[in-house]
Amino acid sequence: MVDHKKKALFICLGNICRSPIAEAVFQKTVNDMNLGEHWDIDSAAIGGWHVGNPPDWRALDTLKKHNVPYNNHARQITSEDFDYYDYIFGMDESNMKDLNKKAPKGSKAKLLLFGDFDPQGDRIIRDPYYDSDSKGFEKCYEQSVRCSKGFLEHIANEK
Repeated sequence: MVDHKKKALFICLGNICRSPIAEAVFQKTVNDMNLGEHWDIDSAAIGGWHVGNPPDWRALDTLKKHNVPYNNHARQITSEDFDYYDYIFGMDESNMKDLNKKAPKGSKAKLLLFGDFDPQGDRIIRDPYYDSDSKGFEKCYEQSVRCSKGFLEHIANEK
């Protein structure tokens, strides 16, 4: 059987703040649009510091507050990911630089800045890890909602 699912991977530095929120929001968005069975969605880190850990408690609290389920653990991006996924989204320019460096020559994944799909033009999803409160996580959630919808509209219009 041929796998016709579209595959999206969300990347941030440690895979415990921004990329799990983006992954969960994107999954909920496609589920709400009855497209869930057409997508394979995951997230990963540039670095390996948090591999195997759940997301930051503030990320989990933010998702819970918005009734967005999440049950995944941090992992680091692999070279195989660049050929498995159709779309790999970075959260900021630094992620994009790292992704472009790590991508094997000729890999199939499109490397995209997630924020480029924000209709409000808020292109950078800032890392809230070192914040003393949860405001940055809430902002990441809101940006992820807008970017998920924006990206899905973008690819629907490509057809």
